[in-house]
Amino acid sequence: MRGSAFSVSHSPDVLEGWAEILRDGLTFDLRGLAGGPPRPLPEVKAGVGAELARFSDMAALTLYPGPHLAGAQRLLPVIRVAANLLIDLARIGPANAVAWLPARLLIRMDLFERAVRPWLEGGPFPAPAFVALHANSSGGLRTEGLNFFIEQEFSLQSQTETGIAQLPRVAIRLIDWLVAHGPVSIPTEAVLAGTGAVFLEVQDKGLILARCD
Repeated sequence: MRGSAFSVSHSPDVLEGWAEILRDGLTFDLRGLAGGPPRPLPEVKAGVGAELARFSDMAALTLYPGPHLAGAQRLLPVIRVAANLLIDLARIGPANAVAWLPARLLIRMDLFERAVRPWLEGGPFPAPAFVALHANSSGGLRTEGLNFFIEQEFSLQSQTETGIAQLPRVAIRLIDWLVAHGPVSIPTEAVLAGTGAVFLEVQDKGLILARCD
């Protein structure tokens, strides 16, 4: 497609409803195109700037890594290309939201781009776009989708009122730290810019228990 940063590298019969898209040397399969069977919205459990009920009856386009990327879909360079491609494709529709399947997260399209764009330009990992945060029964936060990047999730707690108020900010910084440093196997102190130290321990099943002041 002229004027775009991607091209259609393979287009089967229109009734199949999919095409192979090439961007930055990587190919992705885009499914749900007109002419083929519609694809329902995938299961989502959290929304950022998007009311889940409002999107429940909408059809979806689904982007998959091409066969040559098998086993590499978790690599950050691949995810960067996919995020750039999503932004490009969203401008054609235009798209209303992005559903990030590993986190079962639906995020409004403009908020997705606002979160991802600084990362694509060298900034911190865009946690709000790729990891869902849920309140747990003890007043803390737990992640969903972080395991796609490090094969672990965390549960974050604080024992002080000030700490509890800061939990969302600490969680975002901690996600960035963990994506950069990788899985945790032993008790660790993570010193986060602007929020201080977080103490990390690991349960038997791999869940990270995180505590901040």
